[in-house]
Amino acid sequence: MVTLAAIFPPSQPPERLGAVAAAADSAGLEQLWIWEDCFAESGIATAAAILAATRRVTVGIGLLPVPLRNVALTAMEIATLSRLFPGRLTPGVGHGVLSWMGQVGARAESPMTLLREYTSALYALLRGETVTTHGRYVHLDDVTLAWSPAVVPPLLVGGIKPRTVALAGEVADGVIIPGGVSPAEVRTSVGHLHGQRSAGRDPADVVVFISAPAGSPAAAVAATVGEYAAAGATHVAVNAAEDDADLTRFVTFLAQKVSPLLS
Repeated sequence: MVTLAAIFPPSQPPERLGAVAAAADSAGLEQLWIWEDCFAESGIATAAAILAATRRVTVGIGLLPVPLRNVALTAMEIATLSRLFPGRLTPGVGHGVLSWMGQVGARAESPMTLLREYTSALYALLRGETVTTHGRYVHLDDVTLAWSPAVVPPLLVGGIKPRTVALAGEVADGVIIPGGVSPAEVRTSVGHLHGQRSAGRDPADVVVFISAPAGSPAAAVAATVGEYAAAGATHVAVNAAEDDADLTRFVTFLAQKVSPLLS
């Protein structure tokens, strides 16, 4: 069965986060997704605030832009949250918006090379391995996390193009597909993802972001979620309409009106 989630977008001010997280938790919504847009909220800080303010909701970060972050620091932050809140975090990494990476002097000449090196190193660090690697971008010398997570979170890669999705299938636990993508495109991406999974590995997660037009009835939202689930999505995160500032109402609507229609 597909997991239904809401999105707390970085266009919302941080001070609204507590009320939205509390509403999601009390309404029984399974997941909240956030992301780290330049130059808005930090993905790690936002995730920490949600996790600390709730008891059961899980948090997905979709995604952390790898050019912006040293891989050892990202591993330390993810490991800390995973130890404090075991089983409640799903981090994702990706290229980031290239123009923003240029603004901060972090744009890579080969984003794919960086993403491969970074994801492989991060995956190993979170699993308690000692990592030495000297790639084009990622350089680690005998690095081991002192507090690796007891419950290792799934690590996802964001993307839609075939090479990036294939990379997600090869070196991560799944893919995060951005909004504005049709179910047919998701089905194609799922094929690229599974085509790179080696035998014996767990099934890959497929997270899809969608938007709900203002005033959408619950049945219409559920039907759209069902279309993406049929295309291979395992998690569907719904973004409220841009003019809908009442996210506390929206997360309750998803949990209490939409979710029952999916079972």
